[in-house]
Amino acid sequence: MRPSQAAPTTEHIAAIIEEHLGREGPLLPMLHALQEAFGHVPQQAVPMIAEALNQTRAEVHGVVSFYHDFRAEPGGRHVLRLCRAEACQAMGGEAAAAETLARLGVDWHGTTADGRLTVEPVYCLGLCACGPSAMLDDVPLGRASPERVAALLEEAGA
Repeated sequence: MRPSQAAPTTEHIAAIIEEHLGREGPLLPMLHALQEAFGHVPQQAVPMIAEALNQTRAEVHGVVSFYHDFRAEPGGRHVLRLCRAEACQAMGGEAAAAETLARLGVDWHGTTADGRLTVEPVYCLGLCACGPSAMLDDVPLGRASPERVAALLEEAGA
């Protein structure tokens, strides 16, 4: 389970940006730190980062939207990642993912109504020999049938 994140404030965002300004290539470390602090990269941080790094807002937004690990909106307390790579698809991953999404009532990148769980696609978890694979927070799951995923979610309270 992820730790609870603080509500984003201009002061807290500015402190995180300032903390990373002296680093070589500070943009990604800034974004990771913001995501860690708030559970997402707040929209108000984009112009602040752009100004601090002498970049355009579009350049910063482009980086945030390019990398799938960054989110612009808060996610659920837990994150379920379902593998979409070819090896997992060959082992029934497409059907297992469709059933899991339907059971949860969300689509890819969606968060359950109670805010407990966000479902994200990933394109390899390194568990190709025991596909389809999934990961709940930092817990990997091989042979991730819809039933095994449901059991993992229930066990974690997600």
